[in-house]
Amino acid sequence: MATVTIYTTPSCTYCKMAKSFFQENSVAYTEKNVATDVEARNAMIQKSGQLGVPVIEVDNKIVIGFDKSRLAELLGVKK
Repeated sequence: MATVTIYTTPSCTYCKMAKSFFQENSVAYTEKNVATDVEARNAMIQKSGQLGVPVIEVDNKIVIGFDKSRLAELLGVKK
């Protein structure tokens, strides 16, 4: 199974959609709340160059936003 990390904020609708997608496909993930975790926020910016969320890392590949097709491809699950 892939190693998945999602950088989120509590009010992010697309973050919630991504987490639901992971749950529907039984994908384990680590969530990092960049609103309260400065270290995670800095790591996200360094990896992606982005200030917006979600930023999703799947086995060291970065996905900006909730790109369902790209995530399904990286995770080997249906869209």
